[in-house]
Amino acid sequence: MTTTSERLSESLTREVSKRVSQSVFDGSRLRVVLLVDVYDGAQQQFLEAYEQLCKQVASVPGHVSDQLCQSIENPSQWLITSEWESAPPFLTWVNSEEHVRMVEPLHSCVRDTRSLRFHIVRETGSAASVAEPGDERRLQAHPRIGDGVIRHALTFTVKPGTEAEVRRILSEYASPRARVDDATRLCRTSLFMVGNRVVRAIEVRGDLLAALRHVARQPEIRACEEALNPYLEQDRDLDDQESARMFFTRAALPAVHHVTAHEQAEGVRRALCYPARPGAGMRLAELLAQRDSAAADVPGSAVLRSTVFQRDDVVVRLLDLRGERDAEALPGDAGQVAQLRKLLAGEPAPMDLITDRRSADED
Repeated sequence: MTTTSERLSESLTREVSKRVSQSVFDGSRLRVVLLVDVYDGAQQQFLEAYEQLCKQVASVPGHVSDQLCQSIENPSQWLITSEWESAPPFLTWVNSEEHVRMVEPLHSCVRDTRSLRFHIVRETGSAASVAEPGDERRLQAHPRIGDGVIRHALTFTVKPGTEAEVRRILSEYASPRARVDDATRLCRTSLFMVGNRVVRAIEVRGDLLAALRHVARQPEIRACEEALNPYLEQDRDLDDQESARMFFTRAALPAVHHVTAHEQAEGVRRALCYPARPGAGMRLAELLAQRDSAAADVPGSAVLRSTVFQRDDVVVRLLDLRGERDAEALPGDAGQVAQLRKLLAGEPAPMDLITDRRSADED
């Protein structure tokens, strides 16, 4: 069976790989690396939780294999690696409520985790040489070229009727210090709202996890988050590590595709929110990514930069547009628009820009 990633692999990798700084739609296999720091004395509990998780993950569509490794230097450090047919099935699973429930038994025995995801670009050795006929390893033809910026977003909803107060809080907070450490800095934060949904898009150079932790510790951000608490639809207690972790796990809105046009103009920032039909979010994000990649390749196009974020049935398209143009909600010809509409549960909604902040010394 041909996956959606495979269908776009040729066009996206061949035509725009030199411009796309981020994409999960390359069609190649995915290697996921999870670094785990286990509490002393909790190794057996960790192993039992891992064995149970393995049995559940084995039936997840797109999963190929996994390995569990223990450090020869520090027995508290473990490494879990897994291989997936492509990135979209992994992301669909890891961002689901099913995954949240699956990994819950690990929380009491793990001090810290770090997840890294990589497309497999080249492969040597026995696994590659003994592949069955017809089992293409779907390696990338060319590596993508990035711009050194990591893009991520958070989204959450607030109680209906509190939108005006939430807008005030989000527009008035003091910006955190941009410099995280010698290797990491915050570059830009853009806050949008539509209805009672908030989207916070951030751009970071360096280590995203270090940047998120840095922001969470800043007094001005902590005060802003505490002020938001009474208005959130999902309750949270930032003083409770588990409560805060669960909130931000569900709020994560990963970037699944980014493209930059050859022209490095500044542009005007816009965002649109797309309500996808149940189960159609990833496919909708993929089609929007394809349309924006094609548009960015046209000289003089309105699209200077596009980032598509997706989690479950929430898809957000963040655009930097030439001049003062409005974003085209459903890009493409009539046939392409019809494809998009089949995946939508409602009309795409332009989002209101609440604040757009760059670090003063980003350049």
